[in-house]
Amino acid sequence: MTTTRLPLFPLHAVLFPGLVMPLNVFEARYRALVSDLLRLPEDGPRPFGVVAIREGYEVAPPGRGLPGEPGVSAPDTRPGAGFAPDPMDSFHPIGCVADATTIRPHDPAGGAGAGDPGDDADEGAGPRSFEVLATGTTRFRLLSVESAGRYLVGEVELLEEEAGEGAEVLAMGVLRAFRAYQQRLAGAYERSLVPGSELPEEPSVVSYLVAAATVLETAEKQALLEAPDTAARLARELRLLRREIGVIGKLPSVPAVELTRRPTSPN
Repeated sequence: MTTTRLPLFPLHAVLFPGLVMPLNVFEARYRALVSDLLRLPEDGPRPFGVVAIREGYEVAPPGRGLPGEPGVSAPDTRPGAGFAPDPMDSFHPIGCVADATTIRPHDPAGGAGAGDPGDDADEGAGPRSFEVLATGTTRFRLLSVESAGRYLVGEVELLEEEAGEGAEVLAMGVLRAFRAYQQRLAGAYERSLVPGSELPEEPSVVSYLVAAATVLETAEKQALLEAPDTAARLARELRLLRREIGVIGKLPSVPAVELTRRPTSPN
């Protein structure tokens, strides 16, 4: 069992290996996390862990009342604010290691790049926010969470990707179903598919790409991340895609949301 310690970034979203997620980082605890990542060598990985929130808040609850009024409570800035006393109880057990491939400091007063990104975020000297581009690398199992520092830190077990039985055949079936799903979505939006777009053939890559690109609830995406092997994930995706194709075909219209873009996390 390979274990390591990772800074944790909890989200109401699921990150998959090989996929990219943009993050807008503005809370003090996560600015501190990113500031520490910036201290790592620029030509090496800057890893942290993304875990999906099962119960809790992505952004810490604000203080009550108006500033200056008697009895006003300050915002909760603890690393575990918004989560259970033991944060483990608030998170799903399987997460994804993320590499901060791009970190862009941003200060509304001074513009992008203002401030010293190496300064401690909670001392008020560094940037007021960061734009981070995170790339998923490896799944992990969350073993424990520490909340004594400036941000949450997890002890995690890195998980190897197992192929499972029949992954290659399942991947071909999932690709066919995914193309049909794309066509149904394009028809619902009266759009055309982008010509010349190539889909991968390697089963594990197919499984994660389809998991990220299909419009599903967070709990369903988390279940795909937690699948014991590639074949099990692909089999589940095949059932989900067939279900979604049937649902889209019966609806007169689909909700007015942009399905081709991944939203930036609010923190």
